[in-house]
Amino acid sequence: MRLPHGISADHVWIYFITRVCCFPRTLPCVHCDIFVSLYTLHTSKQWQLQAMKRRSSPMAAAVPILILSAMAIVSAAAANVEHTFLVSQVNMTHLCKEMLVTVVNGQLPGPTIEVTEGDSVTIHVINRSPYNITIHWHGVLQLLNCWNDGVPMITQRPIQPNHNFTYQFDVAGQVGTLWWHAHDAFLRATVHGALVIWPRDGTGSYPFPKPHMEVPIIIGEWWEKDLAQLDRNFSKGYLDEFSSGSTINGKLGDLFNCSGVLEDGYVLDVEPGKTYLLRLINAALFSEYFLKIAGHKFMVVASDANYVNPYTTDVIVIAPGETVDAIVIADAAPGRYYMVALPIQAPPPDLQTPEYTTRGMVEYSSVNTSRRDDVPAVAPEMPNQHDTIKSFYFHGNLSSLRQEQRAQVPVRADEHLFITLGLGSICRRNGQSCKRGGNLESMLVANMNNISFHLPAAMTTPFLQAHYYGCAPAGTGTRELADRPPRAFNYTDGALITFGPEEMLLEPTSRATVVRRFRHGTAVDVVFQGTAMLQGDSNPMHLHGHDMFVLAQGLGNYDAARDSARYNLVNPPRKNTVLVPSLGWAAVRFVADNPGTWLIHCHYEFHLSMGMAAVFIVEDGPTVDTSLPPPPRYFLEASTSVSSSSSSGGQQLFNSVSAHCTTPTNNTDPSKAAHSG
Repeated sequence: MRLPHGISADHVWIYFITRVCCFPRTLPCVHCDIFVSLYTLHTSKQWQLQAMKRRSSPMAAAVPILILSAMAIVSAAAANVEHTFLVSQVNMTHLCKEMLVTVVNGQLPGPTIEVTEGDSVTIHVINRSPYNITIHWHGVLQLLNCWNDGVPMITQRPIQPNHNFTYQFDVAGQVGTLWWHAHDAFLRATVHGALVIWPRDGTGSYPFPKPHMEVPIIIGEWWEKDLAQLDRNFSKGYLDEFSSGSTINGKLGDLFNCSGVLEDGYVLDVEPGKTYLLRLINAALFSEYFLKIAGHKFMVVASDANYVNPYTTDVIVIAPGETVDAIVIADAAPGRYYMVALPIQAPPPDLQTPEYTTRGMVEYSSVNTSRRDDVPAVAPEMPNQHDTIKSFYFHGNLSSLRQEQRAQVPVRADEHLFITLGLGSICRRNGQSCKRGGNLESMLVANMNNISFHLPAAMTTPFLQAHYYGCAPAGTGTRELADRPPRAFNYTDGALITFGPEEMLLEPTSRATVVRRFRHGTAVDVVFQGTAMLQGDSNPMHLHGHDMFVLAQGLGNYDAARDSARYNLVNPPRKNTVLVPSLGWAAVRFVADNPGTWLIHCHYEFHLSMGMAAVFIVEDGPTVDTSLPPPPRYFLEASTSVSSSSSSGGQQLFNSVSAHCTTPTNNTDPSKAAHSG
């Protein structure tokens, strides 16, 4: 048996059990269950041992190396990068409190996936947690592969506890930093990790100086909460829930303590004169962050796996869902320098919530090891937490580094959408009138064009399957996302941030399963207009399955006659997550050329849970190469129980799909309705 790179002889038995015995099941169920339990214990111990280490090499400290994780089974024709993700709960202790935390392979953050552009990726997920789960490959385009996007009841059924699922996808035409995370019930707070795509021609082909080392830096949050219950609370309008701290690569840092004992912080060891590529990811649920390193500057070279024209700054601003690649040169006097991540929030009268700064350390190797703790650390001067203008200008500085092989921005759009983003309310008792303005008879929801996205509990067939087989998803009706909001108003009027008579006139919101359908190849303009409705937050809008060209951004209300004239059609940045500035707007253009059902949503988890989302349906093109293929056979064996054969699970799934498609819609291709995959 040939083992993937990175699995030592000491761990052959773990690989054999989780990869060979469980996929497919060649051992009796009880044996595999015992071995997987042993593996969970093993990975938990590995995590604890690594947590006890004060520091290790920068790459290992950034994201602990997964012993089990397969790198590549390389053949002459292509490479397949293969990993096993065991989702389970482990005990972690922070701030004097032991918590059961849902993680992948016993570690937080989870394993880094490292691939080369053009590789295929296979991820086997074993769900040993008590929660339903899916894994979303954030920013991976999934060309003609919507089946593997990993969104519960949009592209697949969730992976239930004690069930397995295998994801397969290619990373074609993308280079840089992406990431993966759970797409269920706030679980991405602890179920996430980096996805690094190397250039096909090697790191010497970077359009910037080749770094000495590359280091993933993941900003996150520490929650002393049941994350699934947290999601349920927010979806029901109970919003008084907050994290207990912020983290860098899973560590809280020395601004936090347990009975006077400081929490461990992330440490990046550097050598004088060397260059480091920081692959920055914001995995937090609630906040944009400022990131600074005292005494150092950043050269920003990429964002969302797209190269940008390099520019120098002393502060990075990064919103949830975004990635930023930045070069740092270790050119300061040898010493110790704090790396600080400060959450941003809109200024009053916006509601002020608990937000926590965290910090790690950049330490020069030339500092005497025995005296390091005696060397005073230098702290950076941080921006004001309410300085949303700094975020506006940081994102406004991004422009694409033009490359011939990448698609260029379309000169004109075929469709135009104007989408408002804000809060509103619905009556808790359906079909009845109710009092607004914070009254308990109503509940707050988030919306796009005054419709809050909601999937009813009765829904039994995922959107993608229903779309492919040409039937309406059982248990739900859909409502089209309109071109514009139902009424125009002064969208960024600060008086709307708090409850009041003007605000209450605009507060009533509808709730539905919101979709918008596009013909294949349509060039679509979207203006995201932030509003002051009950909040002044920015909104990081993430579109699955596509990159968006960011044509322009502005503060206040968008004015088509004035603002469209300054669209950047030469080198706009390409993004999968576009930050709509606080009380402002962002104009984007994308080509709907990837058939399937793609979620578009705010990447603040509370906004997603409250309904700031919609489904973009992209129809098939005229040829086989522009049409969504049938579901892969392994997909028809999806989410199979570890106590049942995969073949029976697949037949049950196909029977379920067929049962809901006995009366095809007018759009049904008869060959699809009969296709068994």
